[in-house]
Amino acid sequence: MKIVEFVNMEEFGRIMSNWATATGLATVAVDADGNYISECFNFTDFCIKLTRGSKEGLRRCVKCDQEGKGVYHCHAGLIDFGIDLVVKGEKLGSVIGGQVLPKQPDEEAFRKVAREIGVDEDTYIKALGKVNVRTEESIRAAANLLGEVLNEFINAEFERTYVKDIVVGLKEGVEKTSAIVDKIMHSTQELKKLQNKQKILSLNANIEAARAGDQGKGFAVVASEVGKLSENSSVANERIESLVQEIAQVVRHMHDEKKFELLMKE
Repeated sequence: MKIVEFVNMEEFGRIMSNWATATGLATVAVDADGNYISECFNFTDFCIKLTRGSKEGLRRCVKCDQEGKGVYHCHAGLIDFGIDLVVKGEKLGSVIGGQVLPKQPDEEAFRKVAREIGVDEDTYIKALGKVNVRTEESIRAAANLLGEVLNEFINAEFERTYVKDIVVGLKEGVEKTSAIVDKIMHSTQELKKLQNKQKILSLNANIEAARAGDQGKGFAVVASEVGKLSENSSVANERIESLVQEIAQVVRHMHDEKKFELLMKE
């Protein structure tokens, strides 16, 4: 099960974009395999172009993305966060981000990181100067809020899609049932015709038996049995027809298009 299979990703992205604009923090969503499933919002040049732009920096960042939980310090010295996206107890991905400083940076520490990942030190420090400074408490509060909102949203989307599938399946089932009921109704009409023929046959057999006198006793027995068969068939057919009529009424009620449209919208 993947988030992109049942979630309105445009609305998903809008929530993330608004949150990023309001908080000034960076964020992106990834699936269970670590693949991006949203745009990168508020990503800084320091992170996206320089740190992740180098082979070693990217390796370290991916490791942080996969292992980071809650609010944590990334390998480059910034504060990041990772919040699981969970539906029905199954982790489907994460929303990660942050990319801010917890305090004014120690320039020499960041120059050391630049050397380790193979990035020009002066360019790295210049980009660092554009990174926002936030307290760890404010980052944790903002990250938890985003996680709660997105988890509520994807779970609501899952329920909406799941219920819609049930309704669609129910509608298809009702349509099939309606077709079956029509076939049964047709069969009961054919059975009625057969019963009428049986009655005629019974009547003819009685007439022949009366003409033959004693020699027609065999005809009389046949006529009696055919008559009983016709009567029994008639009773059984009436019961079947009554039940089918009840089923047809229920199906017609369930097949009301307006009711299905309302269900589909809920």
